[in-house]
Amino acid sequence: MSPAAKVSDFHREGNDWFCKTGLSSDITVVVDDVKFHLHKFPLVSKCGKLARMYEDSESSNKKSLWTTVLEEFPGGADTFLIAARFCYGTRVDFTSKNIVPIHCAAEYLEMTYEYGEDNLIYQAETFLHKHVLRNWKECILALQSSNPVLKTAEKLQTIPKLMNAVSTMVCTDPSLFGWPMMMYGTLQSPGGSILWNGIHTGARMRSSGSDWWYEDISYLSVDLFRRLIKTMETKGIRAESLAGAMMYYARKYLPGLGRWQSGTSGRSKSRRSVVSFSLAPASSSSSMSPVDQIVLLETILSLLPEKRGRSYCKFLLGLLRVAFILGVDGSCVQKLERRIGMQLELATLENLLILNYSDSETLYNVDCVERMIRHFVSSSSSSQLPDFSPPSLDPEMSPSSSAPLRKVAKLVDSYMAEVASDVNLKPDKMRSLAAALPESSRPLYDGLYRAFDIYFKEHPWLSDKDKEQLCNIMDYQRLSIEACAHASHNDRLPLRVVLQVLFFEQMHLRTALASGLNVANTETAHALTVPGRETGQQIVQRDGWVTVVRQNQVLKVNMQKMRSRVGELEEEFQSIKQEIMKKRVNKSSSSMSSPRLVKMGCKFLLPRPSDAKNDTVQSSLASTPRSSAADHVLPRSSRHSKHRKSFSFFG
Repeated sequence: MSPAAKVSDFHREGNDWFCKTGLSSDITVVVDDVKFHLHKFPLVSKCGKLARMYEDSESSNKKSLWTTVLEEFPGGADTFLIAARFCYGTRVDFTSKNIVPIHCAAEYLEMTYEYGEDNLIYQAETFLHKHVLRNWKECILALQSSNPVLKTAEKLQTIPKLMNAVSTMVCTDPSLFGWPMMMYGTLQSPGGSILWNGIHTGARMRSSGSDWWYEDISYLSVDLFRRLIKTMETKGIRAESLAGAMMYYARKYLPGLGRWQSGTSGRSKSRRSVVSFSLAPASSSSSMSPVDQIVLLETILSLLPEKRGRSYCKFLLGLLRVAFILGVDGSCVQKLERRIGMQLELATLENLLILNYSDSETLYNVDCVERMIRHFVSSSSSSQLPDFSPPSLDPEMSPSSSAPLRKVAKLVDSYMAEVASDVNLKPDKMRSLAAALPESSRPLYDGLYRAFDIYFKEHPWLSDKDKEQLCNIMDYQRLSIEACAHASHNDRLPLRVVLQVLFFEQMHLRTALASGLNVANTETAHALTVPGRETGQQIVQRDGWVTVVRQNQVLKVNMQKMRSRVGELEEEFQSIKQEIMKKRVNKSSSSMSSPRLVKMGCKFLLPRPSDAKNDTVQSSLASTPRSSAADHVLPRSSRHSKHRKSFSFFG
């Protein structure tokens, strides 16, 4: 009787395994420093590799006590124990967790048809095709267990088969694969209608949307996850779904990433919603070392599609924060900045406020934002990135704006107002941020003026020269009337800037006054000259005449207020000029006759309506308003004039 017929069990003693057959062992197999004391006949009759190795050692004098070492055995000592049990005729229990290592071990030992029709390779492949490749949960578990034997399983095409099966099931309705579909998905009860062997379970799936598979594949290793995403791309799975899976995976293992995402979406209440990004970082992130997290971040970045979307942009900004925290390679940061810059109009102020994790003195990473702005400007002329489709990734995504440059300008002005309170922020940084966008991006310069005003308030030690260099970036003609009124009474601005603002404020008021008069006259003339031939038309014209008269009365009141304001500005300007003249007289009597002073007085003296000669001077000022006012530096004592009013426009 063969030893296999007498086998009752295997038992372990320390680092050695023994087979209970009643016969002494005549072969020793060493796998990972674990010794298996077995018998020659059952192993050689089932394993081609061991049979060949035994024949090669027949000339040895110690043939009766043969010992062999199996280097790099797939699956290690535990898998070899399963193969040894099979050789002795013991039943092998195949599961989705051990099928891949067993298949690799059977191929390594060459347990083929030559050594039995019902060999281990045949049984492993049969179980794989009948029970694993047709079931979602079994496929995921088989992929998870394949990490120790990944190279061997790849050569045997086991990994590609599993990934093709998973990709195919993702493209198909999950209800076709039976219950439960999701391995790690939660169930809610009662009230369900799902059957299990014909019995009502009282539970049902929580989510049946397109993201049902995100949770399960997030348990795969980084390398397997990367290969699975590549396989899904070849299967034609939508880029939005793949991007959602990558976002979910990254949020699970990168610490703090979910903290920088938006709240729950109104359209989807799913726990794994791609839109909401409301998941907290999983506890598994703590088990991943910083080096592994860097590898994960670089892998996710290499897989993400070249597309744009509001939630997608927020996710990229979150990745950028994590990249700075982990200290990843500079090329990775550059790729993230370029991708964000190409869709910067979709970013929000909260996401742009990236803290500075380097040795820099500034609180926020201003250099990073400036680089993203320059990427945006350089990419605005080229073709834009395609959008994600609204139903899948960005349900709240609005159509592409016709003026993304203006959106970015507004965003940058708000960002500058936020970082302006940093006492360590240098004027050069503020100037480079403001000048990063072209002049055409700002229809109004109110936002930039507000940022500069906050910066001047938090940096009272700045010199007038530094302030003037910053203010020169602004176009005073594009300041609103309210901004001009605030700037004309702003003690933090240099005197030269205040004078220029006063000039343009008067221009705005005169233009508005003239426009109001022209509109009123036109409407009055139209109402008086339109004839009415029928009674109904006469009534309509009479009612229209009454309406025009009322509008004219309102306009007259408004124009009277504007005239009063213009008069106040002219008186204030004359007072400023007189104070400057008196200071010059006190310092030197000869200064009053200086040609330069006379020239300056002519340039900044604002005319009254009755002065025809000075109207000519004013028209010359309008042609070059900034250069003429910038050629002369006036004393700062006038900013403390008693005619100054103190009110706040921006709060």
